[in-house]
Amino acid sequence: AIVWFKFNDLRLHDHRPLHTAHTDPSVTKVLHVFFFDRRFSEKKSYFNIPKMQSHRATFLRESVLDLKNNLKSLGSDLFVSLEEPEKGLPYLVQKYSATDIYTHREITSEERAIQRNAKMNITSKSDSTVFHSFWGNTLYDVHDLPCKIKDLPRVFTSFRNLVEKRGSIKKGFPVPTILKPLPDGVPESSVPSNADIGISETIAQDSRGVLYFKGGETQAIKRIADYFWKKDLLRTYKNTRNEMVGGDFSSKLSPWLAHGCVSPRYVYDEIKRYEKERIANDSTYWLFFEMLWRDFFKFHALQQGNKIFHLYGTHPSPTKKNWSLDQNLFSAWCDGRTGYPLVDANMRELKLTGFMSNRGRQIVASFLVNDLELDWRLGAEYFESYLLDYDVCSNYGNWNYCAGVGSDPRENRYFNIVKQGLNYDPKCAYIKLWLPEIGKALDKQLLEPHRYPIKSKVYPSPIVKLKFSAPGNTRNQQHGGIPGMMRNSNRNHTHTHTPVSYTHLTLPTKRIV
Repeated sequence: AIVWFKFNDLRLHDHRPLHTAHTDPSVTKVLHVFFFDRRFSEKKSYFNIPKMQSHRATFLRESVLDLKNNLKSLGSDLFVSLEEPEKGLPYLVQKYSATDIYTHREITSEERAIQRNAKMNITSKSDSTVFHSFWGNTLYDVHDLPCKIKDLPRVFTSFRNLVEKRGSIKKGFPVPTILKPLPDGVPESSVPSNADIGISETIAQDSRGVLYFKGGETQAIKRIADYFWKKDLLRTYKNTRNEMVGGDFSSKLSPWLAHGCVSPRYVYDEIKRYEKERIANDSTYWLFFEMLWRDFFKFHALQQGNKIFHLYGTHPSPTKKNWSLDQNLFSAWCDGRTGYPLVDANMRELKLTGFMSNRGRQIVASFLVNDLELDWRLGAEYFESYLLDYDVCSNYGNWNYCAGVGSDPRENRYFNIVKQGLNYDPKCAYIKLWLPEIGKALDKQLLEPHRYPIKSKVYPSPIVKLKFSAPGNTRNQQHGGIPGMMRNSNRNHTHTHTPVSYTHLTLPTKRIV
C-alpha cells in the first residue's frame, strides 16, 4: 500500500490513512510518500503574488524532514519526490504493484482537483488499485456532524450551538506501534532545499519575532507541553490572547495546525486533560472555542465551494461596493509604509517573520478593506504568500468576514486604529519594536499620526484619511473580532478585469464592481 502525505497532515498521531494501512491485515508492505508539488511554491496567484514565500517554505521543509525522521525511528521511511502527484503516484503504483492508496480527503478545489486527477490516472492504468480517502484535520469528523453538510448553519454562533449540543468528538487514532516494512528497492530520498522547490531566497527569522517557529510534529508536541504544562499558561489564555509582544500571550499553535503537524483532536485531548488535572475556566474553553472557528471555516468551505473565493463571497445579499486596485496603496500596505504605525508594524512583522497576531490581522485587514478600500482578495493572496499558518479555509473565511461578504448578515466590521492602539499597544512597545526609525516619536504621534504628525525624513505621512479616527467613535466598529487564523488561494475568482502583475506593480488604478 501507499500512504500519501499532504501539505496539511505531516504527522504520525491521529492519522487515519497511516493507521489504516498499518492495521489492514491484507497489506504486507507500506510505502509512505510526500510530493513537493512545485505548483504551490513556484506559481503565482491571480494577482501575480507568489503563492509561497521563504518562511513558510522553510517551515514546510522542516515538517517533512521531521516526519521522515520519525518514520525512520520506527523502522520505516518517507519517500520524498519533486514530481506532481498526478504523475508520481501512478508511477509508484505501477513500480511497486500497490493495491491500495490511503490518504486524507481534501476540501477546496485546487487540492481536490489534484487528488481527483491522481486517482483517475491510477485507475486508468490499474483497475485493481483501491483509492481510500478519509476525512481528517478537524475536531468533528464530517460523518459525526448532527446534520448533512448542506444543512449546516451558515453563521458561526448557530453552528457552535448545534455541534456543542448534538455533535461528538472522537478519540484520535494512535500511532501504530509497529510499522510494516517498505517495499523492496525503494531508493533513498532527501528533503529538497528551498531553491529546489522554486524559492529563490531563504530568509532567516527576525530575532524580534514572537517565537522561533520550527516545523514538525516533534516541535508541535513540545510547544503544547511547554505552553500547557511547563509554563501553565492555558489558564490565562483568554486574558492575554490579544497582546502583541512576546511568545506566550497565545498558544501559537496555528503554524503546526495548518501543516497538520499536530491534530486538533490531540489539542482537544490535552485541553480536557488540563481541565481535569489543573483547572477548567473561561481560558481553557476559549482555546476550544477558537478551534471551533477553525472547524466552522472548513465545513463552511466544503458547503459553499468556490463562493468563498469570489468577490462577493458567500453573503446571501451583499451590498455592492467599489473595490480599488490602486497599486500604490497596495504596495504601501504590503511594505508597512502607510503612515499608520500600528498597521505598518504588523505588516513588517509579517514580512520578516511569517507571523502576525490575530489582533493584528484583523486590524490590517480592516484597514485594507475599509480605509484603503482595496479589493479584499489582494490582502487574502498576500497573506497566503507570507503566513506561516496559511490555511485556505480559515484565511478566506476570515477575509470574507472582514470584507463583509461572509455568510454572517453583519457587513460593517471596522476596526478603529486609534482605539485598537490605545487598547492593545498603549505604550507603543509593539510599534517601537518593529518601527525603530520612529522610536523617538511621542506616543500620541504613533497612535494618532493623522492628528499629531510624525516629523521624519524616513517615515511617510498617512496615505489616506481614516473613516473613523476618534478614540471613542464606535460607529460600525468591531471591538472583538473573529478568532482564528487567515489563509487564501486562487480558485475561480470572479473578476471584471484581466490578471495584473504584482511583481512589476502594474495593478490597474480603476475601480471595479
